[in-house]
Amino acid sequence: MSLIAHKFGGSSLADADRVSAVVELMRARKEARQIIVVSAMQGVTNALLALCAGAAAGAPEVAEQLRALERRHIEAARTLLGDAAAPVLAQLAQDFVELSELLKALSLLQDAPSGASALISGLGEVWSARLLSAVFAARGEPAEFLDAREVLRVTHSELGVQVLWEESQARLDAWLAGRTPKRIVVTGYVARDAAGRISTLGRNGSDYSASIFGVLFGAEEIHIWTDVDGVLSADPRFVPEAQVLGHLSYQEAFELAYFGAKVIHPQTMAPATSKGLPLFIRNTFNPAHPGTRIDANLSRDPPIKGITTIGGQALVTIEGAGMIGVPGTAERVFSALKAGAVSVVMISQGSSEHSICCVVQAVQAQRAQRLLSDAFSRELGAGAIQSVQAQADIAVLAVVGDGMAGQPGVAARLFAALARARINVRAIAQGSSERNISVAINEVDATRALRAVHAGFYLSAQTLSVGLIGPGQVGRALLRQLHAAAARLKETTNLELRVRALAGRSKMVFSELGFQGQEWEKQYQNANTALQLDAFAAHVQAEHLPHALILDCSASSGVAEHYAEWLKRGIHVVTPNKQAGSGASSRYAAIKAATSSGQARFRYEATVGAGLPVISTLRDLLDTGDTVLSIEGMFSGTLAYLFNRYDGSTAFSALVHEAKALGYTEPDPRDDLSGLDVARKLVILGRELGMSVELPQVQVESLVPGPLQGASVEEFLARLPEFDAPMLARYQAAKSQGMVLRYVAKLNPPDQLSVALLSVPETHAFAHIRLTDNIVQFQTARYRDNPLLVQGPGAGPEVTAAGVFADLLRIASSLGAKL
Repeated sequence: MSLIAHKFGGSSLADADRVSAVVELMRARKEARQIIVVSAMQGVTNALLALCAGAAAGAPEVAEQLRALERRHIEAARTLLGDAAAPVLAQLAQDFVELSELLKALSLLQDAPSGASALISGLGEVWSARLLSAVFAARGEPAEFLDAREVLRVTHSELGVQVLWEESQARLDAWLAGRTPKRIVVTGYVARDAAGRISTLGRNGSDYSASIFGVLFGAEEIHIWTDVDGVLSADPRFVPEAQVLGHLSYQEAFELAYFGAKVIHPQTMAPATSKGLPLFIRNTFNPAHPGTRIDANLSRDPPIKGITTIGGQALVTIEGAGMIGVPGTAERVFSALKAGAVSVVMISQGSSEHSICCVVQAVQAQRAQRLLSDAFSRELGAGAIQSVQAQADIAVLAVVGDGMAGQPGVAARLFAALARARINVRAIAQGSSERNISVAINEVDATRALRAVHAGFYLSAQTLSVGLIGPGQVGRALLRQLHAAAARLKETTNLELRVRALAGRSKMVFSELGFQGQEWEKQYQNANTALQLDAFAAHVQAEHLPHALILDCSASSGVAEHYAEWLKRGIHVVTPNKQAGSGASSRYAAIKAATSSGQARFRYEATVGAGLPVISTLRDLLDTGDTVLSIEGMFSGTLAYLFNRYDGSTAFSALVHEAKALGYTEPDPRDDLSGLDVARKLVILGRELGMSVELPQVQVESLVPGPLQGASVEEFLARLPEFDAPMLARYQAAKSQGMVLRYVAKLNPPDQLSVALLSVPETHAFAHIRLTDNIVQFQTARYRDNPLLVQGPGAGPEVTAAGVFADLLRIASSLGAKL
C-alpha cells in the first residue's frame, strides 16, 4: 500500500505506555506513507468541556482540575521524550497559560460561548498530536505535525457538519507544497468554519476526521484503531458471546451504527463511502487481529450480521377511523413533528390506515404528543381521530444484514425468538431493501430480547437459565450429566445450560454465571440462605437471560404447588416429582391451564418410567388418533426385583432386606411395598388419557402386612419374617398353575384402575424381564392383538436423571437449540 490513513482514539493514547505502543505499531507497518489522525488522550475532551462549564459557573475546583490536566501531559511528555522533551514542555506551558486566562474570562462572563468551547475542547487533540509527532522524531523517524484547523473547512446544517471539500482540498494542497513527508500526524475533531472561526466536528469527530483526511490525501484504506477487535454482532455488555464480524458492507455498517453500535458512527463513513475507500476497525491492544473490513461489497453470508438496540425511546400513536382513506394524513403527522424539531427513529402504519405510530426519543415524547394534538385538534374535537398517545420506556431492536434480502423466514425466526422469550412486539418496520427489520418493544425487555434474537439467529448460544430443586440422588446424577454434556451441547447444538440456582428442603444457593463441575457441592453445603421459592424462581428467571427452567427433583407436594405460578410467569418446569400429576385434580388442572397459554412448557416423562418413553409413547398414540383400550404395567423397579428373585427358596422378608441393602428400596421399604407409588403413576397415565381421576379411586393392594403399617422402620424389618408364610402360599399356588407373581398396575378406561399382586402365565411378557426392569403394555385399536411394549430400566438415579435431561433437551429444542 502506498498510503493508508490511520486513526487512534483516546483509549489507544491513554498514557505514555499507550502512546509508545502506537508509535511502535506504526513504525512496524509496511505502507510507504501514513496519515495518523489522533484523538485527545482518554478523558481529556470531557475534562476540557468540564473546565468550560465550571469556569462559567464560577466553580472553585477549576484551578486544581486545570493543574491536574497539565501535570498529566507534562508527565507523559517527560516519560516519552526524556531530555528531548523541552520543546514540547515549552509549548504545553504556553498553552496552559493561555487556557488559564481564557477560563478566567469565562468566569467573568459567567458564560461559555460556543466559539470558546470549540477552541478549548479541541486542545486535547492538539496536545496528543504534537506529542506523538515528537516521539516519532525522538525515535529517528520524523513525522510532520498538521493542525487540521489550518486546512479543514466545514459548515453546519440541519444534516450536521458538512465538509467544504474544494476549499479544504486547496488548503491541504498548499500545505503540502514542497513537503514530501512519509508520516503526518493530524489533529482529529477540530476544524474551522467558512468564516475561519474555530469549530469542531462533534462527538466521534476524530473518526470523521480520519475519513475526511483519508479522502483529502487520496488514501487507499482507512484504519480506525480502537479498544475492541472490530464491529461486533451485538453489544458485548449484554451479549458476552457477541462475535467479531469479519466483513460488513457500507449499508450494513450504516444500519448497525445508527441503531446503537458504538464502534463507528454513520457520519464517519460518509466520505469514505463516496470514494469507495475500505475502512478497517482494528484493536490497538490486539494489532494482530484483522478486525472488521467495511466496503462497498455486499455480503450475504451470514444473512444476519448484527442485532442491536436503542433504549430511551417512546412510542407515539395517532389513531382514528377518520384517517382511513384520507390523503395527506401521514404528511401532516410528520410535518408537525418536523416543525417541532422532533426526530423520528421508526415509523409503522397498518394497511387499514386506522393508526400511525412512530418511535421518538423519550425526552421528546411529550412534545411530540402535544404537537400532534394541536395539529389534529379539529379532528380530535369531531371524533374523527380518537386519540394521540405517547408511551415511554420503549426500546427499538434492529436485525441487520444484506443476506436478509429475498431470504424467506428471516422475519419468522425473529418473531419466533421474541415469542419464545415472552417479548411483546409493539410496532414493526421493515424497509424495502430488506436489510433491516426493526421492532419496538418494552425497554425492560430489551436485554432479554437482544440475547434471545442473537441466539435465535445462531450468532451465540441459546442460553437457558436453570434452577434445580432437590440435590439428592437423582439431582446429583442430573448435575453430573449436565456438566458432562455442557461443552458438547454448546459446540454442536448452540445450547448453553447455565445452572444458576440450587435448593434443598430448607436452604438455597445462587450463582450468577452458573455452577461449574462439582463446585456446587461445597457451595451448597456452606449455604445459609433459607429456602424461599419465590426468590429462587426470581433468580432463575433473570431479565438478562432469554429463557428460564426449573428442574424439580424433589418429591415435595409443596414445591409442586408452585408449578402453575411458575409456568404462568414463563418458567419452564421439568420434573420426576409425581405430586403434580397424581395430586389434587384442581392443582393438576391449574398446571395444564398455565401451559395452554404457550408461555412455558411442563415436561414430566420421568414421573412414570424414569428414563423410559412411557408418556411420550402414550401421547404419540393419542395424537395420531389411536384408541387406548387398556394399559398394564410393572412400574416399580423395587417390586420387579423382589418378584423376579422370589422363587420360594429364600424368604420374601430376606429379599426385602437384600433389596434395601442394595439401595433398591426407599429408606422405609413400605414406601415401595404399599403400592402407593405405582398407583400415582397409574393416575398420571389416566389423566393423560383424559380421565378425571383421583388417587383414592385406584384400587391398591398393599404388600405391607396390616399389623406392621404403623410400626417403626426397625420394628417393621424385624417382624416382617412373621408374614412370610402367606406370600409363600401365593407363590406356590401360582407355580402350580404355571404362573409367576408380578405386581401389576391396570388401567381400563373409562374408570377402572387397580394395582395388585397378580399371577401371570410364564408365557406373558411380564414374566420375562430383567431384575429391575419396568415394562408397560399398551393395547389399542391398532395394537389390539399384539400389544405395544415399552421395557427397560425404570428406576435408579442415573436413568431417572437421563429422563429428566431428555425432557430438558426437548424444551431447549423448542426454544431454538439445534437438537
